[in-house]
Amino acid sequence: MRINLPFELGLRRWLPKRLFPRALLIIITPMIVLQAIVAWFFYERHWNSVSAHMAFGVAGEIALIIDQIRLDPDPQKVDWLFNTARRHLSLEVEYLPGETLENPITRANFDDQNFSLKDRMLARNLVTRIWRPFTIDTETEARNFIVAVELPEGVIRLTTRDERLYSLTINIFIFGMMGTSVIVLFIAILFLRNQIRPIRWLASAAEKFGKGQEAPDFRPSGAAEVRQAARNLLEMKQRMTRQVEQRSEMLAGVSHDLRSPLTRMKLQLAMLGETDEIEALRGDVDDMQRMVDDYLAYARGQDQEPAEPVDFAALLRSIETDMQRQNANVSVETVGDLDMIGRPNGLKRCLVNLVENSRRFADRISIRAERRVNQIFVQVDDDGPGIPADQRKDVFQPFRRLDSARGPDAGGAGLGLTIARDVVRQHGGDIRLLDSPMGGLRVELRLPV
Repeated sequence: MRINLPFELGLRRWLPKRLFPRALLIIITPMIVLQAIVAWFFYERHWNSVSAHMAFGVAGEIALIIDQIRLDPDPQKVDWLFNTARRHLSLEVEYLPGETLENPITRANFDDQNFSLKDRMLARNLVTRIWRPFTIDTETEARNFIVAVELPEGVIRLTTRDERLYSLTINIFIFGMMGTSVIVLFIAILFLRNQIRPIRWLASAAEKFGKGQEAPDFRPSGAAEVRQAARNLLEMKQRMTRQVEQRSEMLAGVSHDLRSPLTRMKLQLAMLGETDEIEALRGDVDDMQRMVDDYLAYARGQDQEPAEPVDFAALLRSIETDMQRQNANVSVETVGDLDMIGRPNGLKRCLVNLVENSRRFADRISIRAERRVNQIFVQVDDDGPGIPADQRKDVFQPFRRLDSARGPDAGGAGLGLTIARDVVRQHGGDIRLLDSPMGGLRVELRLPV
């Protein structure tokens, strides 16, 4: 049993819907989390530790120079001390007697939050090591930092390179992680595209097969599971094709066996003359002929007709013209581009069945077709008596007639809506019955383009 955690319900709305971004997200997310953890540990263990040791060393050198000046302020010895610091410690030292510092840092006003990340370590060590007011300047000279310490007799100014305080390893580490991440991501995208492409082909072929179209270029490829699914799809299509062919062959024989006796009966009735009894019998034979044709049309379906480009608007106009020739009050309205791939004869039979069904019980019929994104919506409205809502599912069952709900006409075999639904579903769409604003029944078709 699947358990939906509360945070999962919130994440689902933001997760991508397609397979490629989902697979990419599965690769990127652990990589980002891992790098964030590694970077955090690296900063905590390396940056803080190394920076602290380097700042401790620089602060100790500054404290040593200050203590030596205070111990022996002789100018010659002070110059020797400054030269030694320049040669061996890379410290440029300058003594400014009589000067003072503006807004120096002392133990009383020290707050490490006032310093940048790279200056904070040095400031902490200077506060604890030299016990004198000081300032830190990292802006005046590029790639240098300047520490000025206020002494009783003046100010000592020390300048050195920033490499003595900051390790460049962190920059190399960060750029190395980013570079390797980009390379890994690029390789992952290439592999994912190659793995997902067969799945897209499989989905496209399944969609075409579901609409009754052919996919001649489709062949199993990709991972073993994808190839297995593709082979199963092809085998299923072949089994269905063989079943339809066997059914069509059987129906051809049934059609011949049923139509031949009916034809002989018609000929015999034609030679018997004209009486009320013979006229009634002739009507029964015509009904039998029509019912047999309906049964065979339903059983045969539209599987033998190939799919091809269809101008759906022109198809509706031809139906409108045909119905108006039969004195039917039919109007057609089309909106947008209605070109699609389908079986024109099957679509025409579907729409004719719907119009004939409405014509049997209504005076006015309106057909409206419009394109919505990648679907064609067709609405067939009439002003007839309609069908009760609780019986609308039943009318799609084969040979099910609800003439009492639509009118007293007893014609037909109860297959009009059944054939219409089969045609629509063979095209990958669906059909439903609604209340019409004209007062009768609305038949709404949805056909994918």
